[in-house]
Amino acid sequence: CFSPQAFDETVAKDNSLAVGFFQRGFVHMQLEMYAEALSDYHLAFKHLRKNPFIDYKQLGLRHILYAWEVLYSTAAAQCRLQQWQEARDTLDKAVVWRPEGRTAILELALERVQNRLFLEPMQVPPGEFFRPRKKEVEQLDSKDFLGKPKVISSIIPNDEYIGFEPLRPQKQGFYEPSADARR
Repeated sequence: CFSPQAFDETVAKDNSLAVGFFQRGFVHMQLEMYAEALSDYHLAFKHLRKNPFIDYKQLGLRHILYAWEVLYSTAAAQCRLQQWQEARDTLDKAVVWRPEGRTAILELALERVQNRLFLEPMQVPPGEFFRPRKKEVEQLDSKDFLGKPKVISSIIPNDEYIGFEPLRPQKQGFYEPSADARR
Protein backbone atom coordinates (compact mmCIF):
# COMPACT_ATOMS: atom_id res chain seq x y z
CA CYS A 1 0.00 0.00 0.00
CA PHE A 2 1.25 3.49 -0.81
CA SER A 3 1.43 6.42 1.57
CA PRO A 4 2.03 10.07 0.61
CA GLN A 5 3.45 11.04 4.03
CA ALA A 6 7.06 10.22 3.09
CA PHE A 7 6.72 12.37 -0.01
CA ASP A 8 5.12 15.13 2.07
CA GLU A 9 8.24 15.16 4.24
CA THR A 10 10.49 15.10 1.16
CA VAL A 11 8.86 18.04 -0.57
CA ALA A 12 8.71 19.93 2.72
CA LYS A 13 12.51 19.67 2.92
CA ASP A 14 13.03 20.61 -0.73
CA ASN A 15 9.99 22.28 -2.23
CA SER A 16 11.70 22.49 -5.63
CA LEU A 17 12.15 18.74 -5.99
CA ALA A 18 10.19 18.00 -9.14
CA VAL A 19 10.60 14.24 -8.83
CA GLY A 20 9.18 14.37 -5.29
CA PHE A 21 6.00 16.02 -6.52
CA PHE A 22 5.91 13.63 -9.48
CA GLN A 23 6.06 10.55 -7.25
CA ARG A 24 3.62 11.98 -4.71
CA GLY A 25 1.25 12.59 -7.61
CA PHE A 26 1.57 8.91 -8.56
CA VAL A 27 0.80 7.88 -4.97
CA HIS A 28 -2.24 10.16 -4.92
CA MET A 29 -3.41 8.54 -8.16
CA GLN A 30 -3.10 5.09 -6.57
CA LEU A 31 -5.14 6.34 -3.59
CA GLU A 32 -7.76 7.79 -5.97
CA MET A 33 -7.03 11.33 -4.75
CA TYR A 34 -7.12 12.72 -8.26
CA ALA A 35 -7.34 16.45 -7.48
CA GLU A 36 -4.27 16.18 -5.25
CA ALA A 37 -2.47 14.20 -7.93
CA LEU A 38 -3.27 16.83 -10.53
CA SER A 39 -1.93 19.56 -8.24
CA ASP A 40 1.29 17.59 -7.65
CA TYR A 41 1.82 17.04 -11.37
CA HIS A 42 1.35 20.75 -12.02
CA LEU A 43 3.95 21.50 -9.32
CA ALA A 44 6.34 18.92 -10.76
CA PHE A 45 6.10 20.52 -14.20
CA LYS A 46 6.54 23.99 -12.72
CA HIS A 47 9.69 22.86 -10.89
CA LEU A 48 11.20 21.51 -14.10
CA ARG A 49 11.68 25.24 -14.83
CA LYS A 50 11.10 24.89 -18.59
CA ASN A 51 13.77 22.20 -18.85
CA PRO A 52 12.98 19.15 -21.01
CA PHE A 53 14.32 16.90 -18.24
CA ILE A 54 16.16 16.76 -14.92
CA ASP A 55 18.83 14.12 -14.37
CA TYR A 56 18.90 13.14 -10.69
CA LYS A 57 22.08 11.03 -10.84
CA GLN A 58 24.00 13.50 -8.67
CA LEU A 59 21.47 12.88 -5.90
CA GLY A 60 21.73 9.11 -6.19
CA LEU A 61 18.59 8.53 -8.25
CA ARG A 62 19.35 6.68 -11.46
CA HIS A 63 16.42 8.21 -13.26
CA ILE A 64 15.82 11.13 -15.55
CA LEU A 65 12.51 12.92 -15.11
CA TYR A 66 11.21 14.13 -18.49
CA ALA A 67 8.74 16.98 -18.94
CA TRP A 68 6.63 14.92 -21.33
CA GLU A 69 6.25 12.18 -18.68
CA VAL A 70 5.00 14.73 -16.18
CA LEU A 71 2.54 16.07 -18.75
CA TYR A 72 1.39 12.54 -19.64
CA SER A 73 0.69 11.84 -15.96
CA THR A 74 -1.06 15.20 -15.68
CA ALA A 75 -3.36 14.10 -18.51
CA ALA A 76 -3.96 10.81 -16.69
CA ALA A 77 -5.16 12.73 -13.62
CA GLN A 78 -7.31 14.99 -15.79
CA CYS A 79 -8.96 11.92 -17.34
CA ARG A 80 -9.88 10.60 -13.90
CA LEU A 81 -11.43 13.98 -13.12
CA GLN A 82 -13.44 13.79 -16.37
CA GLN A 83 -11.52 16.78 -17.80
CA TRP A 84 -11.24 15.25 -21.25
CA GLN A 85 -10.55 18.44 -23.23
CA GLU A 86 -7.88 19.54 -20.77
CA ALA A 87 -6.29 16.09 -21.04
CA ARG A 88 -6.16 16.41 -24.84
CA ASP A 89 -4.58 19.87 -24.55
CA THR A 90 -2.02 18.56 -22.06
CA LEU A 91 -1.10 15.66 -24.35
CA ASP A 92 -0.72 18.07 -27.27
CA LYS A 93 1.69 20.03 -25.10
CA ALA A 94 3.52 16.80 -24.19
CA VAL A 95 4.12 16.08 -27.89
CA VAL A 96 6.15 19.31 -28.08
CA TRP A 97 8.29 18.20 -25.10
CA ARG A 98 8.81 14.63 -26.34
CA PRO A 99 12.36 14.29 -27.70
CA GLU A 100 13.00 13.87 -31.42
CA GLY A 101 9.51 13.05 -32.62
CA ARG A 102 9.19 9.72 -30.79
CA THR A 103 5.52 10.35 -30.12
CA ALA A 104 3.92 6.91 -30.60
CA ILE A 105 3.02 6.60 -26.91
CA LEU A 106 1.47 10.06 -26.95
CA GLU A 107 -0.49 9.37 -30.12
CA LEU A 108 -1.90 6.25 -28.49
CA ALA A 109 -2.73 8.29 -25.38
CA LEU A 110 -4.54 10.92 -27.49
CA GLU A 111 -6.57 8.13 -29.08
CA ARG A 112 -7.50 6.76 -25.65
CA VAL A 113 -8.56 10.22 -24.45
CA GLN A 114 -10.71 10.75 -27.56
CA ASN A 115 -12.43 7.45 -26.74
CA ARG A 116 -12.75 8.57 -23.10
CA LEU A 117 -10.54 5.81 -21.77
CA PHE A 118 -8.35 6.37 -18.74
CA LEU A 119 -4.55 6.65 -18.90
CA GLU A 120 -2.23 5.06 -16.37
CA PRO A 121 0.24 7.55 -14.86
CA MET A 122 3.97 7.11 -15.21
CA GLN A 123 6.30 6.68 -12.26
CA VAL A 124 9.93 6.38 -11.32
CA PRO A 125 10.78 2.66 -11.67
CA PRO A 126 10.36 0.83 -8.35
CA GLY A 127 13.60 0.41 -6.42
CA GLU A 128 15.23 3.39 -8.11
CA PHE A 129 14.51 6.02 -5.52
CA PHE A 130 17.56 7.83 -4.17
CA ARG A 131 19.99 5.00 -3.59
CA PRO A 132 23.55 6.21 -4.09
CA ARG A 133 25.97 3.69 -5.50
CA LYS A 134 28.01 1.89 -2.87
CA LYS A 135 31.35 3.00 -4.31
CA GLU A 136 30.22 6.65 -4.18
CA VAL A 137 29.28 6.36 -0.52
CA GLU A 138 32.48 4.49 0.40
CA GLN A 139 34.63 7.23 -1.12
CA LEU A 140 33.07 9.97 0.94
CA ASP A 141 35.58 11.48 3.34
CA SER A 142 34.51 13.56 6.27
CA LYS A 143 35.58 17.15 5.93
CA ASP A 144 36.25 19.63 8.70
CA PHE A 145 34.79 22.82 7.28
CA LEU A 146 35.05 24.80 10.53
CA GLY A 147 38.58 23.92 11.60
CA LYS A 148 39.70 23.82 15.22
CA PRO A 149 38.42 26.42 17.68
CA LYS A 150 40.99 29.10 18.54
CA VAL A 151 41.05 32.07 20.89
CA ILE A 152 41.30 35.33 19.01
CA SER A 153 41.18 37.74 21.93
CA SER A 154 40.67 37.31 25.64
CA ILE A 155 37.64 38.63 27.49
CA ILE A 156 39.48 38.44 30.80
CA PRO A 157 39.93 42.00 32.20
CA ASN A 158 43.66 41.78 33.15
CA ASP A 159 44.71 39.65 30.18
CA GLU A 160 46.25 41.65 27.34
CA TYR A 161 46.90 38.61 25.18
CA ILE A 162 45.67 38.62 21.58
CA GLY A 163 46.56 35.71 19.33
CA PHE A 164 45.64 32.54 17.53
CA GLU A 165 46.41 29.72 19.93
CA PRO A 166 44.40 27.73 22.48
CA LEU A 167 43.31 29.37 25.73
CA ARG A 168 46.16 29.55 28.22
CA PRO A 169 45.90 28.06 31.74
CA GLN A 170 44.01 30.35 34.10
CA LYS A 171 45.49 31.79 37.33
CA GLN A 172 43.69 32.32 40.63
CA GLY A 173 42.76 35.98 41.26
CA PHE A 174 43.97 37.08 37.83
CA TYR A 175 40.45 37.53 36.54
CA GLU A 176 39.39 40.26 38.98
CA PRO A 177 38.97 43.66 37.33
CA SER A 178 41.88 45.98 38.04
CA ALA A 179 41.46 49.09 40.21
CA ASP A 180 41.55 51.24 37.06
CA ALA A 181 38.80 49.18 35.42
CA ARG A 182 36.55 49.55 38.52
CA ARG A 183 36.66 53.36 38.31
